[in-house]
Amino acid sequence: MEPESLGAEQGASLPGPAEALGALLGQDAALPQLSGGELDRELESKSDLIDDKEFDIPQVDTPPTLESILNETDDEEESFVLEDPSLLNIDNIDTHSYDTSSLASSDSGDRTHLKRKKKLPDSLSLHGSVVRLSLLKGISAQIVSAADKVDAGLPTAIAASSLIAVGTSHGLALIFDPNQALRLCLGSTAVGAQYGAISALSINNDCSRLLCGFAKGQITMWDLASGKLLRSITDAHPPGTAILHIKFTDDPTLAICNDSGGSVFELSFKRVMGVRTCESRCLFSGSKGEVCCIEPLHAKTELRDHPITQYSLLAMASLTKILVIGLKPSLKVWMTFPYGRMDPSSVPLLAWHFVAVQNSVNPMLAFCRGDVVHFLLVKRDDSGAIHVTKQKQLHLHYDVINFTWINSRTVVLLDSVEKLHVIDRQTQEELETIEISEVQLVYNSSHFKSLATGGNVSQALALVGEKACYQSISSCGGQIFYLGTKSVHVMMIRSWRERVDHLLKQDCLTEALALAWSFHEGKAKAVVGLSGDVSKRKAVIADRMVEILFHYADRTLKKCPDQGKIQVMEQHFQDMVPVIVDYCLLLQRTDLLFSQIYDKLSENSVAKGVFLECLEPYILSDKLMGMTAQVMKDLLLHYQDKNLMEDMEACIVHMDITSLDIQQVVHLCWENHLYDAMIYVYNSGMNDFVSPMEKLFKVIAPPLNAGRSLTDEKVVMGNKLLVYISCCLAGRAYPLGDIPEDLVPLVKNQVFEFLIRLHSAEASADEEVYPYVRTLLHFDTREFLNVLALTFEDFKNDKQAVEYQQRIVDILLKVMVENSDFTPSQVGCLFTFLARQLAKPNNTLFVNRTLFDQVLEFLCSPDDDSRHSERQQVLLELLQAGGIVQFEENRLIPMAEKAEFYQICEFMYEREHLYDKIIDCYLRDPVRKEEVFNYIHNILSIPGYSAEEKQSVWQKAMKHIEELLFLSPNKAADLIATHFNDQIEGIIKNLQDQFLLFQFLRSLLDPREGINQDMLQISPCVTEQFIELLCHYSPDQVLETLQVLEFYRLEETIQITQKHLLCEASSYLLEKKGDVHGAFLVMLEQLQSKLLMLTHEIEESTGLDLLKDIEDTLVKTIALCQRNSHSLNQQQREDPVYGRGKLGEIQGLVLGMLDTFNYEQTLLETTTNLLNHDLHWSLCNLRASITRGLNPKQDYCCICLQQYKRRQEMADEIIVFSCGHLYHSLCLLSKECGIETKGQMRWTCYKCNSSNKGGKLSENFSELKKGNGASLAQSSSESLLDSQQIQAFDQLCRLYRGTSRLALLTELSRTHGGEKHGLLNVSQGDPALNSVFQNKNFQLHLAPPPLTEE
Repeated sequence: MEPESLGAEQGASLPGPAEALGALLGQDAALPQLSGGELDRELESKSDLIDDKEFDIPQVDTPPTLESILNETDDEEESFVLEDPSLLNIDNIDTHSYDTSSLASSDSGDRTHLKRKKKLPDSLSLHGSVVRLSLLKGISAQIVSAADKVDAGLPTAIAASSLIAVGTSHGLALIFDPNQALRLCLGSTAVGAQYGAISALSINNDCSRLLCGFAKGQITMWDLASGKLLRSITDAHPPGTAILHIKFTDDPTLAICNDSGGSVFELSFKRVMGVRTCESRCLFSGSKGEVCCIEPLHAKTELRDHPITQYSLLAMASLTKILVIGLKPSLKVWMTFPYGRMDPSSVPLLAWHFVAVQNSVNPMLAFCRGDVVHFLLVKRDDSGAIHVTKQKQLHLHYDVINFTWINSRTVVLLDSVEKLHVIDRQTQEELETIEISEVQLVYNSSHFKSLATGGNVSQALALVGEKACYQSISSCGGQIFYLGTKSVHVMMIRSWRERVDHLLKQDCLTEALALAWSFHEGKAKAVVGLSGDVSKRKAVIADRMVEILFHYADRTLKKCPDQGKIQVMEQHFQDMVPVIVDYCLLLQRTDLLFSQIYDKLSENSVAKGVFLECLEPYILSDKLMGMTAQVMKDLLLHYQDKNLMEDMEACIVHMDITSLDIQQVVHLCWENHLYDAMIYVYNSGMNDFVSPMEKLFKVIAPPLNAGRSLTDEKVVMGNKLLVYISCCLAGRAYPLGDIPEDLVPLVKNQVFEFLIRLHSAEASADEEVYPYVRTLLHFDTREFLNVLALTFEDFKNDKQAVEYQQRIVDILLKVMVENSDFTPSQVGCLFTFLARQLAKPNNTLFVNRTLFDQVLEFLCSPDDDSRHSERQQVLLELLQAGGIVQFEENRLIPMAEKAEFYQICEFMYEREHLYDKIIDCYLRDPVRKEEVFNYIHNILSIPGYSAEEKQSVWQKAMKHIEELLFLSPNKAADLIATHFNDQIEGIIKNLQDQFLLFQFLRSLLDPREGINQDMLQISPCVTEQFIELLCHYSPDQVLETLQVLEFYRLEETIQITQKHLLCEASSYLLEKKGDVHGAFLVMLEQLQSKLLMLTHEIEESTGLDLLKDIEDTLVKTIALCQRNSHSLNQQQREDPVYGRGKLGEIQGLVLGMLDTFNYEQTLLETTTNLLNHDLHWSLCNLRASITRGLNPKQDYCCICLQQYKRRQEMADEIIVFSCGHLYHSLCLLSKECGIETKGQMRWTCYKCNSSNKGGKLSENFSELKKGNGASLAQSSSESLLDSQQIQAFDQLCRLYRGTSRLALLTELSRTHGGEKHGLLNVSQGDPALNSVFQNKNFQLHLAPPPLTEE
């Protein structure tokens, strides 16, 4: 073939065995001679599947490096095409499927394909595709070609450095250069036949040496520059064990190997006198625990001077523990870490990497077995000792079979179902999951089981080896190589730009922007490709985001649905446009937002509207202050067209509107009642703080001056006006923010000057003076004065401020005092305001005291009874605010008493400490009478008052005690019990009103009223006086009260109750005294009297009530007897008739009958239960026997001895008996074993019947089987037994020496004439002349029924 000849010529330069291999690989062997660009052009000429337009490949001067080739994106390449595609079954592999496991990354429509690559959407949207898995097509093709053409065998191990080495099952090592070209083929199949498969590979740091470990235990060392075999080591470890691992350390003369015996050896390479030698030293013996994983610490070139490298650390994982040892300067164990409880089939894993922790770079060892990854930080202290500290563990929900560091922040885990998990180490967040089952990963199970040497390994090591893939995965320079049975794949982290572009290719623009922003903010994980300082990085990312935003805007317009409802279009743009606005504002690129992007979106009216509306939240949150004049104009017009006036107002007050037509905006706001916006436009647009007030006053002043009530809208305007004035005078902007500091004094002066104007600008002839102050006082006096009070607080004490304050006060007095339009409350508010101002220590205001006297006359005017409480409250506030100093006290109290302003009197008396007079104020005030009790109690109990003051209050209360009792007997009793305990009897004597006395005593003495009886010191006669009053005023409650009262004498109380004819109360007291008989006689007498009344009662309705009363009395009498019966002795309780005479004689007989009845009832229940149990057991067995299938003992007729299938006559049937014998029906008829009864044939078994020499009938019920069909005909359970069967049945009964259970049940169930017979009755009409129960031999067997075998 032409390609082969070409390959033979070009393959001649290959050294060693590669010379023969190159001749056989054909075109594949030619690859080493081609640079990257030439290789692509060569493939392009050979394949029709590559699109010329898609790949514009330039000429290159220098061949690319391995890293540059491996970092190339394979996203859009076609599959590698061989001359003979059957050699490598990868021609249909979709390389896109290795890039990500997201759904959108595939171009295939196959549902299973999509399902395989599906990944959690949150991971994709958050991080994008973090890694890229690519097929190395050149290497993969040549591995397959080598296996086919030179019998290299399947790949078994891989090692990657600046070269890639692949070991095969037939002992060859294929070395590939950065261009994926086969550079060397080391070894031969002959050596492979002797040594077995290559089970482990290792390349040293400078890529000059290769160590190969073999399945039969040999080790070879090759020179990678010349391809020469340097060493062949056969005695480094015990023979008959496979090499599981072989690893160069950073010292090129030192390597470590691990065999299938679980031992670890140190190999020391030396060259003496030109002779290469290898010395072996056992580091760990497999007899102490089998090591199945080793990992020496490798340091990059820039970290070679790290102090910890001098120890040449080695980590080893046995089946029970982890060890970290130092090989230099002398062998030393630095750490031992035992496993916890582990799954014995899980694979131990080790991996080193240098990480930066706390501003220092130190090696970190990750070790894993099962679903937990442990991180150990290894440090060296100043003394030279090694310290190992545990870091945060990583807990997983899957079993890990490989752990690889891809960089210091990111690790890649492979689980037992061949899924890759990319995880950020610090946050332990899973960034991506990739399915790699199509890689067809190579496993090292055969080497762990040491099959090449006879399988002489422990079961534990063989179990671990089931999932071992140590030699199939190799990492180098941030890239991980995966060896499959027919391919090699490489995985690396995508650069930040590639991750963003990958999302863009999948049309995930929103996710791409989010990912780019996370790069911009430094929050993204596994970031590669960003260098320089922070500002430079942000600038690069921002430029890329701007490009995406332009693309996003174009796509938004392009993807807009052309047809359908307008709501669909709006929804489309509402989903898309806010994203653009959001990221433009985040990037602070409003220049782009309001120029190019706005121009693009303005092409679609719906998009333009959505764009303008979505600006609102940014404006309201002050994220968007400035806009171009065109956009602002469009925004206002859009809100006006949509009638979203409130939203427009909210936006206006947050915007810089200096670029708009102010008059137009003001007119727009006024027309639509947007007063906040109008004020804001005047203030911020023109620095005009007076015009808004003029416009608002013009609206609210006329109706207020005319005395009309305001509409809700005008009330809102008035409130806004007050708030606006308050803001201006306080230096705050309305409705939010602050006025610039340089304008604050000017604004305050302008507003004050405006308020105190004598007349308005367009005043009519009859306008009253100071219209603005007058209007605000009419609108809300209290709030306007509060605004002035706050303003006075802020005023500095300079001459101008003092003048302003005095002037405004004079105007207020002139407006309100000289005008009768204001209510007392409004006038009071003014003078309260003035009193507060005058009471300040630094007061400079002057107010004529005669004005306060006028106010006092006005408020206390006896001619006007209206608004009494309002006038009193206003005067009280005025006094409390400091106005007391403006009045003459000797004049104020009489006027207050005359006007019945008792709260004012209380205020004045309290100032003078005349507390006793305050009691009169409370008692005379109809509103606050009830509060007098609390007042007296507080004065008498709270410390802080003098003894004289308390005594005066005590005496005053005693003087008015009857009045207090009238007011509230309960509260008065509580007060008396607390503070007047020793005066109780005197108070009782002085009370003339008996009913009032009764109420007082009930509140005082009844515990249910809540007064503590223990603190009362009263004689029993007081209690008895209360009981007598209770009998008089409330006889129904006497009994209940007696039951809770404690301090009374029984004899006197009984006399009182008997005097008032209260029988039940008397009975209770007698019983309490101990006279039960007397109590009973009282109740009996009452019962008799009521019964006598009933006999003379005529009216039915009253009679019914009396009956109920009698029943109630009877129940109480019985209860009395029951309560006291326990106190009677035995002789009193016994009935003389019952204990003696005829009844006593039969007492024993009656009790014996009762005992016998109980015994026989128990016996009957037990017997019935036993019989029911036997009946149930019999019926169950009978049903099981009937439904059981029949099993013939043979397949021929027992009479004619021929197969039952021989005859095909329709009349012939197959008869099967329960004994297992089978017959033809015609044969049975010939032997006369069939009897026809009532149209139905009844059969008997010939053999069983003939074997019963007495001619007994078989009890086997026959089953009819029609021909070969499956239907069975059973004999009817209703049919009667003939005489012969009855005889046989009786004989069977005799054989059992007793009556069967069936007979007993039959006898019990018989009926005669529709009557059920008892157990001892004999049925006279029984066909069997005698009942089984009358048989002298009858015995009832109570043994449990026998168990039958199913």
